[in-house]
Amino acid sequence: MSDMKKTERHELSLSVQYASAAQRLPSRPQLRRWVQAALQCDAGMTLRFVDEAEGRELNRNYRGKDYATNVLTFIYDDAGLISGDAGALYGDIIICAPVVEREAMEQGKALSDHYAHMVIHAALHLQGYDHENDRDAEQMEALEVALMLKLRRPNPYSTPSKKNGRPRKY
Repeated sequence: MSDMKKTERHELSLSVQYASAAQRLPSRPQLRRWVQAALQCDAGMTLRFVDEAEGRELNRNYRGKDYATNVLTFIYDDAGLISGDAGALYGDIIICAPVVEREAMEQGKALSDHYAHMVIHAALHLQGYDHENDRDAEQMEALEVALMLKLRRPNPYSTPSKKNGRPRKY
């Protein structure tokens, strides 16, 4: 049986912060739908849209990289113990709107589709998925593609933007 069949809905506490001057940001209902599609357990998260300066500062302070990246995910491992709900995940997702907009344009993607992919990508990171090696990357990308198709969005890895024959990494 496929893991992508009708799935159980998990509890989601979602806070959205719009700290970006970007004009075409996803709505709260869109964000909730995208996150909910990717959830495999209960979760509480804050999704914050930032501009390049804040994205760069966060990436520099927490990852030692002096540039703004599209998505940062911060997982709070001890939050379940504090709240008494050890089965739920808690964390913050930071999306740098100018970077996502630039990537969508460079890759010839609809902005809404790219935002959906970035939200799903970050929600999977929150749940422990990663793309540090080829095996993990293939597993995570396959799940992203399946979730995007489930949401009637295009495969985010079937774009003309390829590096050495492989889809562009995020």
